[in-house]
Amino acid sequence: MEFVSVFDIFKIGVGPSSSHTLGPWKAARSFVKKLENKGETIEGGHIEVFLFGSLSLTGKGHATDLAVIMGLSDFDPETVETSKIDEFIKTVKEQKHLLIKNQYKVVFDPEIHIHFKDTFLEYHANGMIFNWTGKNEEVISDVFYSVGGGFIVREGDTTSENTAALPYPFPIQTSEQLLKYCASTGFSISDVVRQNELINRSPEKYENDIMKIWNTMLDSMFVGCHTEGILPGMLSVKRRSAPLLKKLLPDQAEYNDSGTWLEAIRRSPVDFQKIFKWVSTFAISVNEVNAAFGRVVTAPTNGSAGVIPAVLMYYLSFVNTNAGKDEIIRFLACASEIGSIFKKGSTLSAAMGGCQAEIGVSSAMAAAGLTELLGGSPERCIIAAEIAMEHHLGMTCDPIGGLVQIPCIERNSMGAIKAINAAEMAIDREPSEVKVPLDDVVKTMWETAKDMNSKYKETSEAGLATTVNIIDC
Repeated sequence: MEFVSVFDIFKIGVGPSSSHTLGPWKAARSFVKKLENKGETIEGGHIEVFLFGSLSLTGKGHATDLAVIMGLSDFDPETVETSKIDEFIKTVKEQKHLLIKNQYKVVFDPEIHIHFKDTFLEYHANGMIFNWTGKNEEVISDVFYSVGGGFIVREGDTTSENTAALPYPFPIQTSEQLLKYCASTGFSISDVVRQNELINRSPEKYENDIMKIWNTMLDSMFVGCHTEGILPGMLSVKRRSAPLLKKLLPDQAEYNDSGTWLEAIRRSPVDFQKIFKWVSTFAISVNEVNAAFGRVVTAPTNGSAGVIPAVLMYYLSFVNTNAGKDEIIRFLACASEIGSIFKKGSTLSAAMGGCQAEIGVSSAMAAAGLTELLGGSPERCIIAAEIAMEHHLGMTCDPIGGLVQIPCIERNSMGAIKAINAAEMAIDREPSEVKVPLDDVVKTMWETAKDMNSKYKETSEAGLATTVNIIDC
């Protein structure tokens, strides 16, 4: 049974898309590692990249070509200095070559050697082929698929990148199995996740790694809320989170980093309307950073990266102002397990399932995590996830101009609000009265994905992408 870790669901990377940016970036790095094994014999050859299906149709707007360049240059998306990406891309385009292992020169002109193909490969809508051709016409080739949430699959591999190789105590495929483990052990969902994760990590590393995820989320909210201007791309979308912050936080509030910012928010006067606006501001801020090629955490995708941070920030800021490390870890652990269940039973890819696979799943994850922190039982956490997803079923992915901006940024706000509402509803539900199991919703989501017309699945061929005139924007 496939094991999907907390750290598979939550990946630190660069925007604007987990499937169209992070996935191709990782695939390109994997291909380069293969070339490195050839040593100096790769010198003087050239590399070509072919992007298929959704990667082609919305690739420019999602910066897929730029991600490929960064990946072939072997930059790590988790640690690369994002402020220098533009400068490096410009250098590669001017020099028209790459240095493999910083020493072997390979010809690569992005304008000539990156090919956008509107046709679809059979396995997945996000397909790509990497070819290296040597001076003696020797060819090394790899086919990859970016299957959503930054996960990649290499054609020909017999196992996925996350197949379990160790005896995890609680192998989980469905929410029914998860609830049986919780019932037999008395564990919460986050307790079950922790026991599985400790097979690979010490308790200290597990906690530190999750806190690294949260600190990256918090930083992305902080950066987004303190950056004004226009987002990149032809739509000229004005950033909104910074102006919103100025309206919400008193002028006299004092802070100097993301941690003290949280404390300032906790001290600020709030009412229902302000809390509502705060949640939207948190969510929008993350996705403005994402849209600007900044660093965010896939949660479970980049396009939905704002939902989970916004809901956790809501809890820390307005529900339990004494909460800290323990609550953060439990929230993210519980949320990740819901994400893994959707990955195993359906998809996290908008190119395969529409936006229900992104905002819908992230809202379900956040709802479950919040429910656990509110004192809800595992059953009620599952109910919250079901409620949140049920009201995202059928949501299409139709970004205008292929950019992860309209309607993507606002959808994160809507997904966060739905998650909070779902958690509050679940807390008051009797599990014995529930008519719709989460596993049935997972199946329904996948059936809906298969029935959805491909034009509405991240191709910019229908919906808002074609109805709205870009020139008028």
